[in-house]
This record gives sequence, structure tokens and C-alpha cells, in this order.
Amino acid sequence: MDFRTTTLLSYVLIAMASLTVSCGYPQQSRFQMAFLPAAPTPSLPEVEAPNVPLQPNLYLKDLPPSVIATATTTPPRKIGWDTNVQRAEQAYERGKRLYQANDIDGARKEFDNAVDWMLKASAQTPSDREALDSRLDEMVDSIHKFDLEGMGASADSQTTTEEGQFEKAPLEDILQMTFPVDPKLKDQVLDQVKATVSKLPLSVNDAVLGYINYFAKNGHSTIVGGTERSGRYRSMILRILDEEGVPQELLHLAQAESGFIPRAVSTAAAGGMWQFLTWRGQQYGLKQTPYTDDRMDPEKATRAAAHHLHDLYSEFGDWYLAIAAYNCGPGVVEKAVERTGYADFWELRNRGVLPAETTNYVPIILAMTIMDKNAKAYGLDGLTLDPPIEYDTIETPAPTSLSLVADITGAPLSDLESLNPAVLRGIAPEHYPIHVPKGSGNQLIAALNLVPPSHCDTWRMHTVAAGETLVVIAKRYGVAASSIVAANNLNSTEPQPGDRLMIPLAARPDPPRATAPHSAAGHRGTTQHPTRTVASGASRNAVHTAATNRRTTPHAATVRTHVATTKAPARRNTASVKPPQQKASVLIAGVSNR
Repeated sequence: MDFRTTTLLSYVLIAMASLTVSCGYPQQSRFQMAFLPAAPTPSLPEVEAPNVPLQPNLYLKDLPPSVIATATTTPPRKIGWDTNVQRAEQAYERGKRLYQANDIDGARKEFDNAVDWMLKASAQTPSDREALDSRLDEMVDSIHKFDLEGMGASADSQTTTEEGQFEKAPLEDILQMTFPVDPKLKDQVLDQVKATVSKLPLSVNDAVLGYINYFAKNGHSTIVGGTERSGRYRSMILRILDEEGVPQELLHLAQAESGFIPRAVSTAAAGGMWQFLTWRGQQYGLKQTPYTDDRMDPEKATRAAAHHLHDLYSEFGDWYLAIAAYNCGPGVVEKAVERTGYADFWELRNRGVLPAETTNYVPIILAMTIMDKNAKAYGLDGLTLDPPIEYDTIETPAPTSLSLVADITGAPLSDLESLNPAVLRGIAPEHYPIHVPKGSGNQLIAALNLVPPSHCDTWRMHTVAAGETLVVIAKRYGVAASSIVAANNLNSTEPQPGDRLMIPLAARPDPPRATAPHSAAGHRGTTQHPTRTVASGASRNAVHTAATNRRTTPHAATVRTHVATTKAPARRNTASVKPPQQKASVLIAGVSNR
């Protein structure tokens, strides 16, 4: 091969090599100078995006939320959820601070605001409702503990009273229980209900039949005891329920709540015959002080309960829902109706959206009503009811000891305590209505006029018996004989049999203050019940108010006579809400056959 051939072959090989290289590497940019080496191709590192909230993008504001969500690495925050919960927590903390500052009304307002904000948060975020409801329950439980600890006369203060003795509500334990149904009982009860006249609709289902079976057998003594005790207050309760446009069958609410025990107290610190919690009682004019608790007064509490039931019926338009709301609170029932869309007690019960106690509460009352209206069939017709309580009512001229009242009237102290279950420590505040044995009111007024008002809470009155001397009397009460002589302005060193002597005992360090005139506020402040004075002991708004008709004597009291069967004029026209008397409708599993 000659030189030229060799040179040509070399050029050919070089050209082929250049083509091979150009096919094996990326081509350079056409703007790159030929003498520079090819730049390596940049590669982006795989870095996980930080979880940082993105700022709003104005260009995405019109896009559907689902499209925006796919373009971001983090879901949008639930602004409404966060804001409402934050407001709820802030209101709750403000309520705690107000409670610690003893501003009970302010604390109650903030606690209510906290619950309202939590309900709004739950409504706006259905997907997180379970968590929000759990927090709401925790908040309500905490607020309830504040109620028990200091918003009024708490359970703790009650246990330290000098005179007060409290009893457990007899049916409290069975509210969490269900009972078997006797198959033979169903047809019998259906026939009874068809023949029963009742202003309260009467349902017949397994829940009601189970409690009828229980009360007819193992629980018979419980219903017998409550029925016998009802004789003391039955006429008064029926009268007030009728005046307030409430079915008289709801008498059995008091039987289910307390067995007609005025000083019944539940484990949740609900008190009295109608089992009011502190704050609910205050809404309806039931005042509490360290010395008194109006929830324990049968007539005041009955009037308040009738007002409350009337308001609940006005809200829900259904007596079963009203009864359920009386037990667990209207907010719980409202929430259950909102969550399910059903304003029917039996549907809410079947769906498990009401507290277990409430699901049994309505059936218990229906069972008691059916048994009471068919007393003979259940062994309740031959019972001897306790006699109706009759008494005079006077207004105390000053803080007054029940022991002094017992000295003057001659009634046993225990009888006076039974007549005045709302007086906790044996001392009635100034201007407080106390009950005394019928016929003794005028005598008590005259005697109290002899006692200096500043000493009515401590001094006693002794009736001298034959053979008693001042020394003996002074020793009995632990005072000096000279003090008795000075207190009574005695001219003789020895009193005569039948004389009444004031006994000057030591003053109390903290006498109870005067009670302000009561006013019964309607449910959630929507209804106002004006206070007025009524003769014959028939209180028209849960309290006796005699301040306007007191005698002009400096500390004279006013006497009124209360007879349990006295009929008082109606408080207001209730024709629009009072259910007509009718044959009881028979409902099977909550479905009406009318």
C-alpha cells in the first residue's frame, strides 16, 4: 500500500470514529463553541419537600377544592374548626378564672359560650365530629364538677350541715339497668292502656313492659314506698301541674326522681324531690345559700319543675322528648335530634344517641303511670297513703332558729325540720318563709315579737314547769341565771309555772343574711315568671313572697295558712299548650296506632 493510500485510509478511520462519538454523547447546544468540551447534563436531586403551609395563591382561588388539593403537598387547614375550638377553650378558661374569683354568674355565661363554640365546631366539621364530641364531653364534665364544688350549696357543704340529713334517690341504681319482659304481660298491659284516660300518651313496648314487670315483682316495695309517701304532696303537685298546663301524670317524674323524698340527693349532686342541679334550679328561681336550698322545698321545687317541663314541651313539642330533656338536659336532646334528623324519642333511643340513663328514664315514668292508673291489677289499690301535709307559713322577721320556733310552738324539732327541708342548718334567714304546724302561726308571730331581732338565731324560749328555779333552768342551757333575769327584765328572782323566759345563748359568728325576693327565670331566659304574693299559702312562682304585705311592726311576721288541697287561681292562660284529656293512645315500639 503506497503512502497516499495509507493516508486516505487514516482519514476514513478518523471520520468514522467521530461519527461514533457523536452518536454516543448528547449533542452540544448550537451556541456552544466547538473548541469547548461538552458540559455535563444537570440532574435534579430527589429532595423531600418540607411540610410548610403554602401561602394562598390568587391564581387558584377560582379552582375547585379537589383540584387545589392535588397541587399541594399538605391538605388545607380547617380554619373554622381551629377558630371555634380555640374560642371554646378561651371561654372555658375565662369561666374558670371567674369561678375562682367567685363570679358565679360570669363563670356560667363563659361556660355556656364554651359549649356553644364546641357545638359550632362539631357542626362545621362532620369528619372530626367524634373527636370534637369527645372534647365537648370532657368540657361538660369539668363544668359539672365546678357546679358540684362551688356554684351554690354543693354536696360538700351539705354534708357538713348541722341539722340537715340527706337521702339517696331510691331509683338511681336501676336507671342503668334493663329487665326481662314477661310474655304474658303484654296483652294485659295493652288492654289496660286502651281503657286508660291520660293526658300523657302511653307507649307500650319491651322497655316499658320490662319496668312494669320489675315493679310488679322485685321492685314492688320501691313503688309501694313512693306511692305511700306521695300522699303528703300529691294534691299539691297535681294542683301545680294543672295550673302550669302540664299533664298531671308527670307526678311520676317526682316518683322516679326521688320517691317523693324532699331531701333526696343523687351522686351527681342533683337535689330535692325534683332533682335539680344547682345551676338549673337557679334558672327557675330556686336559690341556694349556706343555710337554705330551695331545691329541697317541695312546693317551690314543684313549681320550678312545672315551669321547666312547660318550657321543654314548648321547645320540643313532644312530651317524651321534654321528659328526656328534663333528665339529660335540652342541649343533649337537641344534639341528638340534629345528628339523626329524628325528633322522636324511641328512634333516638334505638339509635343509641341518648345517655343510657335517659333511655330508661322515660320507660320508667310510663311504667309507673300505667301501674298507678291500674292500681288494682298491681297491688297498689289498698295502700294507706300518708296524710297531706298542712301548715301555716310565716315570714321570719330576722335570722331565726328552728329550735326557737320549736320552743314557741311546742312542736318537736324533727317535725319542723320535716316541714322545712330547705332549711339546712336549722337557721332560716331573714324574710324567709318557714312552715309551722297548722294553727300555730299567730302564736309564733306574737312570741317572736318579744325576742330582739338580732338574737332570734341563737336565743331560746323556755316554758317554766312546776318546781323549776332559775338556777335549774340556767344550768340546763349553760348560761348564768343573772343573764336570764336581765334578758327578761324580771322583778322576781323566781319565775312562776307557765311563764315563758327568753334564754340568751351566745351569738353566732356568721348569722345568715336576708334572702332577696325570688324571681323565677324561664328556661334559657326566654320566659319570665313574675313574683307576686298569694294568700292561703299557694305560692304562684316557686316561692312564697310576703314582703309586700308584712305588718308595719319593726320585725313582725306574716302568717298564711297552707292546706294541701287548696285550689289557687291559674298563673296564666295555658289553653294553647295544655294537652286535652283523651283516651291514652296505644303505641307499639313507638309507632302510634291512632
